[in-house]
Amino acid sequence: MKRMERREFLKRSSALAVGASLIGTGRSWAGANDRIRVAIIGMGVRGGQHAQSVARFKDVEIAAICDPDEKRLAEWAGKVESLTQKKPKTESDLRKIMDDPDIDAVMIANCNHWHALTAIYACQAKKHAYVEKPVMHNLSEGRKMVEAARKYDRIVCGGTQRRSDGRVRKLIQLLHDGIIGDLYMGRWVITGARGSIGFKQPTEPPSWLHWDLWRGPARSQPYHENLVHYNWHWFWDFGNGEMGNNGPHSIDVVRWALRKGLPSRIHSVGGRFGYKDQAETPNTQTATFRYDDGTLLTCDIRGWHNNEPDGSWFYGSKGSAFIGAGEDFKIFPGRNKEPLPPPDPKSFERLDHARVFFDAIRKGDRKVLTAEIEETFLSCALCELANISYRVGREVRFDPQTERFIGDAEADKLRMREPHPPFVVPETV
Repeated sequence: MKRMERREFLKRSSALAVGASLIGTGRSWAGANDRIRVAIIGMGVRGGQHAQSVARFKDVEIAAICDPDEKRLAEWAGKVESLTQKKPKTESDLRKIMDDPDIDAVMIANCNHWHALTAIYACQAKKHAYVEKPVMHNLSEGRKMVEAARKYDRIVCGGTQRRSDGRVRKLIQLLHDGIIGDLYMGRWVITGARGSIGFKQPTEPPSWLHWDLWRGPARSQPYHENLVHYNWHWFWDFGNGEMGNNGPHSIDVVRWALRKGLPSRIHSVGGRFGYKDQAETPNTQTATFRYDDGTLLTCDIRGWHNNEPDGSWFYGSKGSAFIGAGEDFKIFPGRNKEPLPPPDPKSFERLDHARVFFDAIRKGDRKVLTAEIEETFLSCALCELANISYRVGREVRFDPQTERFIGDAEADKLRMREPHPPFVVPETV
């Protein structure tokens, strides 16, 4: 064997050492297969999509999956094995995932009420994290999650995937370059009819569900079948309504275009129209966010009969722009003028959101991320602000610096929730 030059040996050894330190607790980073070992937490629709996506990456191994539903665990253990030819570890308690020194990163796709605490656990265990939207259940926990990412210097990615969409990235570039002048307002609309969920009576949890682990940091309450597995979205203890369910994607794009953070005035109204059922969150909601410089961001959720197209509008001093769901965007250079010719799709920078996350881990640089956790937190925070205004029934004033409501104890109380030991977000992360 040809003897390796000393300089090349030191260079390679240094690279391996850096790689191992970036991963944190993972002992296999500098091992034989040079793979990032990831655990997927929450094996519902989104967790299953992550499994199928990550299975394509030769440098990433799905080492474990986690869900308090034993049926889901068994189903997806088999599916992951068929995708990767290797059976993953299975855990019902996510805390055991955090204790596993062989796990380098986690992809968090469990219920909203678990998102922030799971990410905090991961950071404290020196693991990197991909957190689905909304990245938190409430404002206070979301900020603690960002603090944990900074304190432990972890790569934490938010699940606002439109930041990696080539069409959206191109439109934002053009808007920031001034193609329609100075932006003064953005608006988005989400339409999607959802039917009644009816009423379900409290009952004993099924034998295949670890109910206490599923409920986790939410307040103690009886199990009923409208919670597991999807309709929890429409109950305040677990979900954030449609505003927090699909709203983060749209609000993130508009806020990104406006280059704004948190607003100072928020007003939201709505209701649950068309039927009566057990759900608590509105199926129809309108919100307006006002910034100190007068910039406006407005949004509409229409969960009943409606023919208005989904999409986002941007208004500037020289024109307007629109982008719909899965469509080419349109730029209008003034009132009553035809849209400009669409740009060449080849100019779109198309990225794989999950791939970017793993690339950022390998490079040890959160700037590689298209949706770094604080950006996603800010967008999800707007959704939470809208929900708080709706719940107190009036406009609320907010201090973007302290992230507290001004002279409004009722609204401020909704920034957080009552702790449910042992699943508690610590005051100091």
